[in-house]
Amino acid sequence: MSIHTYHTSKPHKDRNDWQNMKRILPFLWDFKGRVILSLGFLLLAKLSIIGIPLILKEIVNYFDQDQAVLTLPIILLSGYGALRIANVLFAELRDTLFSRVRYHAMRRLSLTLLKHLYQLSLQYHLQRKTGAVTRDLERGTRAVSSILNYLVFNIFPTIAEFVLVAFLLLGQYPHVFALVTFSTVVIYIAFTFAVTNWRMHFRHRMNALDSKANSIAVDGMLNYETVKYFNNEGYELHRYDHTLNEWEDLAVKSQASMSILNTGQGLIIAIGVTLMMMLAAQGVQQGHMTIGDLVLVNALMLQLFIPLGFLGIIYRSLMHALADIDLMFKLLDEPVQITDQENAPDLRISQAKISFEQVCFSYQSDRQILHNISFVVNPGQKVAIVGPSGSGKSTLFRLLFRFYEPQSGVIKIDDQDIQQVSQNSLRRQIGVVPQDTVLFNESIYDNLIYARPQADKQEVIAAAKMANIHEFITQLPKGYETLVGERGLKLSGGEKQRIAIARAFLKNPPILIFDEATSSLDSVSEQSILDAMQKVASHRTTLVIAHRLSTICDADHIIVLQQGRIVEQGTHSELLQYNGVYTTMWKMQQNQNTQNK
Repeated sequence: MSIHTYHTSKPHKDRNDWQNMKRILPFLWDFKGRVILSLGFLLLAKLSIIGIPLILKEIVNYFDQDQAVLTLPIILLSGYGALRIANVLFAELRDTLFSRVRYHAMRRLSLTLLKHLYQLSLQYHLQRKTGAVTRDLERGTRAVSSILNYLVFNIFPTIAEFVLVAFLLLGQYPHVFALVTFSTVVIYIAFTFAVTNWRMHFRHRMNALDSKANSIAVDGMLNYETVKYFNNEGYELHRYDHTLNEWEDLAVKSQASMSILNTGQGLIIAIGVTLMMMLAAQGVQQGHMTIGDLVLVNALMLQLFIPLGFLGIIYRSLMHALADIDLMFKLLDEPVQITDQENAPDLRISQAKISFEQVCFSYQSDRQILHNISFVVNPGQKVAIVGPSGSGKSTLFRLLFRFYEPQSGVIKIDDQDIQQVSQNSLRRQIGVVPQDTVLFNESIYDNLIYARPQADKQEVIAAAKMANIHEFITQLPKGYETLVGERGLKLSGGEKQRIAIARAFLKNPPILIFDEATSSLDSVSEQSILDAMQKVASHRTTLVIAHRLSTICDADHIIVLQQGRIVEQGTHSELLQYNGVYTTMWKMQQNQNTQNK
């Protein structure tokens, strides 16, 4: 199976890493004072660590004097200890201050991403791979934390230390010392960058395969029953293992290339340090450098090249993190297709009159779904929409809810174009019972109160009674606290449907939409639900998308769709007199009911 475009890591040359880094900065600036203090403590810590070799040089020179040493250099030894303590103290203060910045940035970024995903259209969410998206989100936010760690705790300290060492070498020793140091660092960095960029394509492909494998596993778990129905455990395991097999081969190649990189880095550092020590030893031999200078140069090189040795690992990790962040920002860059106009007013409901005026719609340009649909649902009316599968019934509800926008035509509520009002205010006024009810993996009570979180328990129970599910709930061992399982798998289709109906009752909106709300119910339950629907729908504008025509005989108006066009409309009795599409559907269902008895 192919990997979706937004999960496949792009090559480094197609990324804009600097732009991505700039996009992280606003998430840090909430605590800019802490950032500045952290950088200040970073500099103080490095000044302390550079001061240690200078003190050490003086101590060694003190003991190297020709005359006998009668006293210990207490001040120098105390200074050595104080600098050690200061280095640890300033480093810990830096870490403590910056932790709030880092974790707050992760929190804000995670919230921003989730908010953006909620704003994306239904079309995007129908096409996405849940497992791959969650993996990209997880890796992306973790990568932000990693990059901030690398910058503040590794890269900035190493740069600061390198600059201080450079000033020290240029100020106190022949320029050849600085030349050897600079040359070693430049060769090391150039080698690291070249080899790391060469091996990055392994990581890109590994990320893509990791997302794909996770997507396969999550999809299989979400569709557990389907896997079992078709006895396809082996097929799913084969797909998963095949993807991980490719990932394994790339991981081995990545590790081998890392060994090449580590070996080259170690060789460059060894040659540089050896040259520096040879120059220092020669200086001591010639008399223009002391033993203390030799110790100082050795200590400086160790202090410089030990973190520089880790810089290779940091650079590789930084490149990996930038690749992960790029995927995350690509999710954040997904365009929001359904947007509110600037300063869009709230929808004001006075009568809850709905009107479709010459509405045309298509999911794809080559397949028209709705053709010039026009009808009116007067205040308090119950209007049913019927027709064969694929005729566009559910599409009407999605357009009314603004999951999609029509290509032409206007949809109005109380003479207000719904594209001119805010989406939140529109959706607050509409209650929906969908055909396929998906519940959260929480308790029954949590799923019920989701419709109106500020409702009290008595209101929740009243809604459950109206939906004819209260008695069922109270018979469960844990009652309303019973967990429903992922996607509500622990409940039957009818039980889930009644919870959905109870939620619509609890929301108590002026407009109700029932999208084949009784399709999963038996005849006895269906009748009780129809009675409850009749009660709650009174004095409300109600749209019923129905498959069973027997459930909408009492509708004030029935609209018959066929291939995206209104072919008939009227009351139940009027439509039967036309002896057209509705009559044919009615007779077919009556015959089926007779045969099933």
